[in-house]
Amino acid sequence: MSSAGKWYFKKGELSRADWNIHVDPQNPPVNGWKYTGLRVGTLTSGKSLELPADVNERIIFLLEGEEILVEYSEANESKSQVLQGRTSVFHGPSDFIYLPIHTSAKISGTGRIAVGEAPASSLKPVRYVAKADVSVTLRGAGRETRQVHNLGMPDTLDADRLIVCEVIVPAGNWSGAPSHKHDQYVAGKESNLEEIDYFESAVTRGTSTPAKSSPFGYFRGNSADARPYDVNEEIHPGDVALVPYGWHGPAAAGPGYDLYFFNVMAGPDPDRAWNATDHPDQAWIRDTWQSQQTDPRLPYGA
Repeated sequence: MSSAGKWYFKKGELSRADWNIHVDPQNPPVNGWKYTGLRVGTLTSGKSLELPADVNERIIFLLEGEEILVEYSEANESKSQVLQGRTSVFHGPSDFIYLPIHTSAKISGTGRIAVGEAPASSLKPVRYVAKADVSVTLRGAGRETRQVHNLGMPDTLDADRLIVCEVIVPAGNWSGAPSHKHDQYVAGKESNLEEIDYFESAVTRGTSTPAKSSPFGYFRGNSADARPYDVNEEIHPGDVALVPYGWHGPAAAGPGYDLYFFNVMAGPDPDRAWNATDHPDQAWIRDTWQSQQTDPRLPYGA
């Protein structure tokens, strides 16, 4: 466990056992982290990854790959579900499955997978969602247009604590604008949510990959009160940002490089909601979207 104050982790810094990335809410990388978890793993032929039956509810999906098999137990009955994948995170959504607390799983196949998780107490039903049925929306306008895959939002999935989405930001665009926060509970106005962002980046779609390239973006976060939090990082594929509280965003996709992030949120509030407060100096940006068109490059499909 690291000391408090390290909120941004470069690729490889969070690897544990069989997982390329593992943010464990029961054994966190930062003191005090306890509501959200993340796993990213690579499956090869003959290899499987396992998830224990514990207090975490989870969403499992493919970042990249054709398909995987998820074997799990529900009401003492062994079951399985094939998940269809995608070419990359920039090629539309993947199938996903939601597994409630006290559900073990064995995952096999080939490809890269992601698991969002959160400690919970209520037992919810298992749910499988095919990629064709994943809610896809465009947020913002102009250079603040981004594509959102609403995998586990309060209005798309019956979960106890976990809130999950994917965001695609085309080259040169900004996401998370205006800068915002969700670190105190104000019923109907603001939620108290930890947040994890897992990043990937690639040469923008429709462009031939050059002989030399280095995908990148930028992420910014800073405190809204006396608690220490100050992050200003260049994003590279495989990086992870932890947002304990405070203002965060926007995240920027570098010129020529699309940006992706997988967003996991959860917290202690009495209700499962995603409400945020805009930074008072940046809130006016929302008003400009009314006179702009959404970015015609989106949506990215298969």
